[in-house]
Amino acid sequence: MRLLLVEDDDHVAAALSAVLARHGFDVTHARSGEEALQALLPDTGAPFAVVLLDLGLPDQDGFEVCGKIRKRAATPVIMVTARSDTRSKIHGLNLGADDYVVKPYDTGELLARIHAVARRTPPTESAQDQSHDPAGPHALLLGPLTIEVPNRRVSVDGIAVPLTRKEFDLLALLAQRPGVVFRREQIISEVWQTSWEGTGRTLEVHIASLRSKLRMPALIETVRGVGYKIVVPA
Repeated sequence: MRLLLVEDDDHVAAALSAVLARHGFDVTHARSGEEALQALLPDTGAPFAVVLLDLGLPDQDGFEVCGKIRKRAATPVIMVTARSDTRSKIHGLNLGADDYVVKPYDTGELLARIHAVARRTPPTESAQDQSHDPAGPHALLLGPLTIEVPNRRVSVDGIAVPLTRKEFDLLALLAQRPGVVFRREQIISEVWQTSWEGTGRTLEVHIASLRSKLRMPALIETVRGVGYKIVVPA
């Protein structure tokens, strides 16, 4: 599995690259945002399975780099940073990051997250797949919200709402059974494909991001101590 490590600290990069190599990863190290973007060009070899992106880069902010990556590639991005505040996490996820890991981290946790986002990377959709009727049988309609499952599109009152892969998977899962409470463990298992308990915080951040992007804060209801459910708008 090819992995792009974007880290300006050579000592940190060397240590992490050694660990990743021992677990079967082919690591390419980029020391700046520009190096990372150049490495992602189509003619640079086989595509990367995952990008590990540090936010404190010397030439440009990691958030800016993430936005540029998302415009040119669907490669999963995991932000790895010391910025632990919720606002930074939500901002990163809104820009298209697939996960957000706070330093210092456990190596086993990081490896689990890398494998999780790599497993969930969907195949590229053709233009023909994306041109089907939004009101067709594969669309979920919840009041003003439309979820087009085959082409992974979401709109509110006809206006498209861009979501990350995890955000879409989470929303589509809950929307399949409106009014039914999904346990946190069940959501983590189906969306993150892991039973690792620490993923719970990531789940909360994704729920908050969905509420913000959809501008429908009452759509996803928290059932304290259990999980979440979709409340169909009136």
